[in-house]
Amino acid sequence: EVGGRRITAPKVIVATGGGTTLSTLKQATKSIPVVMTAAPDPVKQGYVQSLARPAGNFTGMSLQSLELTGKRLQILKELVPTAELAAIFWDPSNPGLWSTAQVAAQAQGWKLMSVEIRNPSDITMGFKDAASAGAGGLLIPASGILFSRASQAAELAALNRIPAIYELRPFVDAGGLISYGADIEEIWRHAATYVDKILKGAKP
Repeated sequence: EVGGRRITAPKVIVATGGGTTLSTLKQATKSIPVVMTAAPDPVKQGYVQSLARPAGNFTGMSLQSLELTGKRLQILKELVPTAELAAIFWDPSNPGLWSTAQVAAQAQGWKLMSVEIRNPSDITMGFKDAASAGAGGLLIPASGILFSRASQAAELAALNRIPAIYELRPFVDAGGLISYGADIEEIWRHAATYVDKILKGAKP
C-alpha cells in the first residue's frame, strides 16, 4: 500500500532503452514482463541471454546500435572520402560505442576523436572541440542526452560545417544531414504487438 491506497502491480511494463530505465527495472523485478523499446545492446547489457531466446522477464526490440557503427562510419567515409579524422560522440549510457568505433575505424582509414558527453552542457563544447581538432566527419548516436537534444546537435553540426551521420531519423527531421539505423516509430508500434501477446498469455 502507498498512502493508504492499494497499488496493483502492472501486468506488463513498456520501457525505453535509453538512460538507466532498463537497468533500474532489472533490479526492481524478476517477474513482471518488461518490453524493451530500442535497447542499444540487450545481450551485452545483460537484459536477455540471446536475441532469439531472452530466457527471462525482458523481451522487445534492439536498436543494434553497436552492430551498425561500422556501417555508419563507412557511409560517412563515402560522404567525405578525403577526411581523415572523425569525432565520435558518446555518453555513459552507451559506453561500448567508443571501443566498437575504434575497431571499425581501423579497416576504413579513419582516425578517431573521442567526444564524451556527460551532461547537456558538454554538447556545445564537444562540437567546438571537434571543429578545433579538424574533424572531417561526426558520428552522433541516439544516446539519452543527445537524442533529447537532436535539434541542438543538428544545428551545431551545420554551424561548424562538419558532415554528421546520426543513428536515428529524428535527427534528420530536426535538420541533420543523414541517418542510418532502425525505424524508432516502427519499433514503438511493434512493441504494442508484444504487449498484446503477453496480456494474452505469452511468456516474454
